[in-house]
Amino acid sequence: MFSSSEYSILTESDLREFTRSVFLKIGCSADHATLASDVLLAADLRGIDSHGVARLSGYVRLWQKGRINTVPNIKIIRQKQSTATIDADGALGLVSAPFAMQLAIERSGKFGSGMIAVGNSNHFGIAGYHAMMALEFDMIGFAMTNASPLVAPTRSKERMLGTNPMAYAIPAGKYDPVVIDLATSTAANGKLEIAQRKKKTVPQGWIQTKDGEQTIDPNALKEGGALLPLGSFEDQGSHKGFALSALVDIFSGVLSGANFGPWVPPFVSFLDVLPNLPGKGLGHFVGAMEVDGFIETNEFKRKMDQWIERFKNSQLVSESKPVIIPGEPETMQKAERALNGIPLIDSVVADLTSMAEMLKLDHPFI
Repeated sequence: MFSSSEYSILTESDLREFTRSVFLKIGCSADHATLASDVLLAADLRGIDSHGVARLSGYVRLWQKGRINTVPNIKIIRQKQSTATIDADGALGLVSAPFAMQLAIERSGKFGSGMIAVGNSNHFGIAGYHAMMALEFDMIGFAMTNASPLVAPTRSKERMLGTNPMAYAIPAGKYDPVVIDLATSTAANGKLEIAQRKKKTVPQGWIQTKDGEQTIDPNALKEGGALLPLGSFEDQGSHKGFALSALVDIFSGVLSGANFGPWVPPFVSFLDVLPNLPGKGLGHFVGAMEVDGFIETNEFKRKMDQWIERFKNSQLVSESKPVIIPGEPETMQKAERALNGIPLIDSVVADLTSMAEMLKLDHPFI
């Protein structure tokens, strides 16, 4: 491990082995531990640091509180030909979402598309991981999840929605796939956490105080404030972000039998789950569509290459800032980090070290 005054760099293999050992320690099967580690490492490799191993201790604390079942009986509770609903039995979302996506891919292979709702689950990492599972089969994949209520809908100061991410993965030919992976809030909570650790302010439009006033203080969330929907403020289109977030919440929560809106269980273990819940756990919604059901696959890939090339060659505002295709920065980051290692800021290293010592595990941290 390489260390500086602000961060440490670990190899992918060291971090993956450590992460897997943590999941094994809390009772996951070998297969589930490997899968959960893959999802978290995918985030770190793609540069989505807020959803990688920085979240690991959070899962452990939820397990300690009895809110994660590491030996779940994940089962289908309702189904038709191309659709199904899964009860995740309190599983890690890192496990239940890939299970659902694999089922969606199988249904898509038989019927042209597959859509799976997941209830009674937990935080599932980056949405892009699950959507990208479909690419191997020349399918378009999508995934979304509701999350802890941290976002105030337009005109409200009450936390009613999560950051509620959605992701779509679309295959191409000679180019990398287009991967659209975004929160429906202006910023993901993980970015706020990073700003807090680094003791930095955040951009205007990310967050409001408990009274609904604008602020750049990342600690405002801890003080009763709320994140803002995509668009930030009403005159900048926040009602559109609210609508997108609502869609994710309805598909993931209402449709699956999970909790929704302000009843979604918090990711942090020190906050209690609300009483009189309308559902179980939090929910996901994933799906796959067979390209061949719409257009010949190779023709689609050729046209996707044409689409990418045309957008990359569009007229620029500044020659120094090219158009970025969705997923392009993450693909470049993955190549760089796979070669040179994964940086972890010191506060994350300290958290992981403390957790490892608590679990009596060997660790790669100095």
